[in-house]
Amino acid sequence: MSKIVKSPFSWFLLCLAGVAGLAFFGPEEASLGSNVRIVYLHGAWVMTAEIALIAAGLAGLAGLLGWLGLPLLRYRAEAFHRWSRALGWSGILFWLTYLPLSLWAMQANWSGLFLAEPRFRLALTFAVAGVLLQAGLWLIDRPWLASLGNLVFFVALRVAFSNAEYVMHPPPSPIFSSGLFNIQAFFIGLALLTLAAAYFLTRCWLMGNQQGSHPSCKTAA
Repeated sequence: MSKIVKSPFSWFLLCLAGVAGLAFFGPEEASLGSNVRIVYLHGAWVMTAEIALIAAGLAGLAGLLGWLGLPLLRYRAEAFHRWSRALGWSGILFWLTYLPLSLWAMQANWSGLFLAEPRFRLALTFAVAGVLLQAGLWLIDRPWLASLGNLVFFVALRVAFSNAEYVMHPPPSPIFSSGLFNIQAFFIGLALLTLAAAYFLTRCWLMGNQQGSHPSCKTAA
């Protein structure tokens, strides 16, 4: 029992169950009704993916600076490389799984799928590129190269989306500009719980890295 309690994978599953339960009871909205709950979940999910990918890039940058001999980071470079790799895997997993949530939100709220929507197409492109990148870095198995790859991926992602056109996606952030405190408080709680799930998933990858050269959740279960 204590082994299960200490397992980050068990906590990851528990957080996922909490996210699903909390999203089910989210406050309704005047125009979208109960379907807005899918939008809440979609928003928290993609925000978590972005934060994980940003953290992977920043950890990678710290690791590279330490590898190049920056005094404050030199002795922690290896740890930053491990965190960058683990966060990269978590970020791309959340990014990949946010796409079906996006399709679900489209179907539920607009009664159809607009696959040509610019930001969705861009998200799909980066999902494919991200999976290929992480798979390649896993096969090459060079910590500094994983850090560099995650840093470049994060920069490319931010540059691409900062120039992407808004069509069906409202400009950020409709929730925090709504003036509805109950919706804002609910979304913050949902986002924090989703971030907790990403944290425990990252710890799961880290345990796999420590016991072998490649990430694995099996060692954390």
